[in-house]
Amino acid sequence: MDVVVGLDSGTTATKAVTAGADGRVRDVASVGYPLLVPAPGRAELDAGELVAAAVEALAAVTARAHDRGDTVVAVTLSAAMHGLVPMDDDGRPLGPVLTWADDRAARWAEALVADGRASQLHARTGTPVHAMSPLVKLSWERADDADHVAGVPRWGGVKELVVAALCGGGHVLDRSCASATGLYDIRAGRWDEEAMAIAGVRPAQLGEVLPTTAVLPGLRREVADATRLPVDLPVVIGASDGVLANLGIGAVRPDVAAVSLGTSGAMRVVVPTPTVDADRRLFCYALTDDAWVVGGAINNGGSVVRWAAQALAAGLDGAPDPVGEDADALDARLLAEAEAVPVGSAGLLCLPYLLGERAPWWRSGLSGAFIGLRREHRRPHLVRAAVEGVCQQLALVRDAFAATDLPVREVRATGGAVASPLWIRTLAAALDLPVRVADSPEGTGLGACLLGWHALGELPDLGAATSLVDVHDPVLPDPDAVAVYRQLRPLAAQATRALGDVLTTLDTLDDELTPPPE
Repeated sequence: MDVVVGLDSGTTATKAVTAGADGRVRDVASVGYPLLVPAPGRAELDAGELVAAAVEALAAVTARAHDRGDTVVAVTLSAAMHGLVPMDDDGRPLGPVLTWADDRAARWAEALVADGRASQLHARTGTPVHAMSPLVKLSWERADDADHVAGVPRWGGVKELVVAALCGGGHVLDRSCASATGLYDIRAGRWDEEAMAIAGVRPAQLGEVLPTTAVLPGLRREVADATRLPVDLPVVIGASDGVLANLGIGAVRPDVAAVSLGTSGAMRVVVPTPTVDADRRLFCYALTDDAWVVGGAINNGGSVVRWAAQALAAGLDGAPDPVGEDADALDARLLAEAEAVPVGSAGLLCLPYLLGERAPWWRSGLSGAFIGLRREHRRPHLVRAAVEGVCQQLALVRDAFAATDLPVREVRATGGAVASPLWIRTLAAALDLPVRVADSPEGTGLGACLLGWHALGELPDLGAATSLVDVHDPVLPDPDAVAVYRQLRPLAAQATRALGDVLTTLDTLDDELTPPPE
């Protein structure tokens, strides 16, 4: 059969997914690479490794397609958002990729909030003013070396890097990735003058913005040879990973939200026009010209249980080493323990900000806290409270939808954490919504495939993805649990507002008190 390859370049791996026009995933290949954290605050990728992984994953999935007798008719590109990498005139990297998780620019985000410019920048660009965004990263780099920022031939992200490596040609990117830079006016459809002035860059350094359905000229000869694909194969420039995840699980109507819950998490809905909420709690990124994704991402998801495994499970009889393959088994044991704890964790509240937080607070320096801790609380209470805390963060995003007149009636979920009954039941109750788990875990890659079929004219209406993508029967919210979480959620929000400055100050003090490595 004819298949499209969705090539998804993420933060820790590149996945290549093949799917037919019927939305059925045929195959998946994955090539991993490390997230480099050489010092506190840094979170980088080796640009050369990322590019090599894209070619390797594409070659692997294509070889197996050929063995099955399938024909690859196009490749669609997906990329992690908010990356920043300097490149030369030919698109070769001049340094590492700074990922969304690199928060060294946090002070510059705070300055833009303090001087009053952040709100209007967010309103025009759809991107919260936060250390994750290329706008803020560039303003930080400019403060250190303005001549360097102005002199780099090209500034880009993961998408521009992969396009240059696979296809060559000019300096181009898609509207979806552009809308996640904090530098692009999403309504005017051009680079934002004020944002560029703050960042110290020119439009030519940022590239030409194309529709997400644009078809690039084809593959470089060396890439075509390595992947056994024709040089003139259509390459659809595609979109960012977050918006494609909505498409890949069929959450493309305004009343159906997508929730991704893996190491981190997000909740997103598709709307027909650019929409930014009045309180600036949500982002807005492009999927196509007439489909925009509004939502909020949280830094802390399944990682809170992994932290518990490392910090709290040392005394667990027969506990495996909480790293590598054994980590998943230990997570499962801790979650099984936590299931025995009543909803609400016996009055224990967790602010799960182990890695700072994005939506709805957008504060890099937040640190976590357990509130209401008493001597009768044990490890299972702490684990359950952490799970509940994450789901309550997503519920705060849902509350922002409601305040923006975006009522949600159903959730479609994907990610490693939703395989756990405790996670999925807690999520349904915190959101007070039925939750359907996607049959395929390859939401983003499948979304890229479907966008490719749309660009080729084989899927005229993206709304058809709702019926194409298979999901399980809904997990319904338990009314008693809903009542408990509805009572606790305002306390979590109140505690964050009251303790926010304390938590960020503690984070700063930790940096000052921790001796440098020898």
